[in-house]
Amino acid sequence: MSKMINVGISDLNIAKAPDVLVTYALGSCVGICLLDKNNDIGGLAHIMLPYSKEAGDTVSTNLRRYADTGIVELIQMMVRNGAVLANIIAKIAGGAQMFQTQINTFNIGERNVEAVKKVLSANRIKIVAEDTGQNFGRTVFFDVKTGEMKVKTASSRLIVL
Repeated sequence: MSKMINVGISDLNIAKAPDVLVTYALGSCVGICLLDKNNDIGGLAHIMLPYSKEAGDTVSTNLRRYADTGIVELIQMMVRNGAVLANIIAKIAGGAQMFQTQINTFNIGERNVEAVKKVLSANRIKIVAEDTGQNFGRTVFFDVKTGEMKVKTASSRLIVL
């Protein structure tokens, strides 16, 4: 029997099949689903900001909130629990522009997606599916057994990737 494992904002967790990982309220945040199908282990991170280095002296003690540190921690956690780095693939969702602005610096959603892609690429993890951008929030359900990432939008649209 599978269980639902909740991942909060600026948090991450792993699960073994047949469990399902879920995260809510992805606006400009990005949900990163990682899967090693060969070893039935998956992970989900809900990152809030792109780079810990950009926070300077105000860097949070919760390094899970940043793409550059949270994703690396998730990968390490998966490997410690039986995943093989070469087997891991990714699916991502979120990174919306929730507020209209003329200044690109404030488009945190776009910056988050870009940072997530760079960190995954640097770790040689291929993104096989994504639902990013636009201007609406998302909820992600990640089924570790099937590898499906179900994305539910604020308007109740359901996307299966």
